[in-house]
Amino acid sequence: MIQINQMQFSYKKNAPLFENLDVTMQAGKIHGLLGKNGAGKTTLLKLIAGLQYPELGTIAIDGEDAKGRSPHYLSKYFFVAEEFEMPNILLNTYVNLYAPFYKDFDKEQLDSYLEDFDIPKENRLSKMSYGQKKKFLISFGLATNSKVLIMDEPTNGLDIPSKSIFRKMIAQQITDERLFIISTHQIKDIEGMIDTVIVLEDGKILFNEEMNTISNKLLFKDAVDSPENVLFSQDVLGGKRLICENTDEEDSRIDVELLFNAVVSDNQMITDVFKK
Repeated sequence: MIQINQMQFSYKKNAPLFENLDVTMQAGKIHGLLGKNGAGKTTLLKLIAGLQYPELGTIAIDGEDAKGRSPHYLSKYFFVAEEFEMPNILLNTYVNLYAPFYKDFDKEQLDSYLEDFDIPKENRLSKMSYGQKKKFLISFGLATNSKVLIMDEPTNGLDIPSKSIFRKMIAQQITDERLFIISTHQIKDIEGMIDTVIVLEDGKILFNEEMNTISNKLLFKDAVDSPENVLFSQDVLGGKRLICENTDEEDSRIDVELLFNAVVSDNQMITDVFKK
């Protein structure tokens, strides 16, 4: 479990990005962290990883504070960053150097993932394309079997077949003991995977709900016009895409992108539904 309590962080004096931020993320779930550019998503991930330090408050994985960056804490997570530099070494050399930090690392798992992604193990990391490097880091992160896997824009650089393989891998590897965080702008790439939607805007959590709760509370449908009881509507080809309150317990496919647009539009009606 990740617990963030009363956390404050600033890049500039007297201009906090995060102020009194409280978030809890449970194990056994894939958390989708969504937000516009500059909302603070990458900074929040770095704070969880102990790469940035809060001015006030605490961030902990299973009760252990991130500030200490102890070897034990660092072994709890693997961070697939959006921007990274890879050393000029062979792929296997990287594995031999870094795998020992993770007591549950599984070399057979890694080999299987690399085969699925069609990544030769003889590659030199610095000579690989951005997409190949990203696929290697995803594969290595999964093979660590760390309790927390943090991924910042993991599908950037992946082609369509690789995105499908990525989704399959993530779905297979989430367990009751593991917690995955996926921060992305590519909402369609993860919409069928995530268990919880977290929307971050200007350093504040606007929305944090599980998918089954969203399904129970909201109804997503298409229509030619907007009825009176609509909570949010968006023009699409041939009509409108709607979010309504699900008063009759109907089933519908959750449109995460539409929900995100509704939440960041400062739509109080959406958030009010979840207070009932």
